[in-house]
Amino acid sequence: MKLDSDDFELFGIERRFTLDRSALDVRWRALQAEVHPDRFACEGAAAQRVAMQWAVRVNEAYRRLQDPLKRAAYLCELNGATIGAENNTAMPADFLMHQLEWREALDDAHAASEVGAIADQVTAHRDAALERLRHALDEAHDYSGAAQQVRALMFVERFADDIDRRLEALGQ
Repeated sequence: MKLDSDDFELFGIERRFTLDRSALDVRWRALQAEVHPDRFACEGAAAQRVAMQWAVRVNEAYRRLQDPLKRAAYLCELNGATIGAENNTAMPADFLMHQLEWREALDDAHAASEVGAIADQVTAHRDAALERLRHALDEAHDYSGAAQQVRALMFVERFADDIDRRLEALGQ
């Protein structure tokens, strides 16, 4: 293993959006067993520090690869298409209108069933967007288009978090 390997190399998997989640989990456990600091207890503090760095690196890579949105953003970045979400919030007008309609619907919703119906819409939208993202990354290799889709999905994820908080407030 090389510390400067990208996450896909580190895990020994192909650079693709689509991945086998169970294989990723198995590989993560194997890497953790390999680099766990306890394995280096007899080798001194320096070896344990290096092992700790490796354990942190493996965990960071695992968190990035297991999350579809983070994985997509990482693939875009690896292929020269920066996400730049903090600087680039430009979205198509129809997307912004859809977001506004969702927000208004959430503001007007007073029952858990109404909020749940909005959550279902958002989930369906997210699933369709992830499929478009998979196509852009794995088939079309359109990394700049995928970066725009990632930025849009970041808005959707934040809204889904707002829905979850609203459901919690309603006791669901």
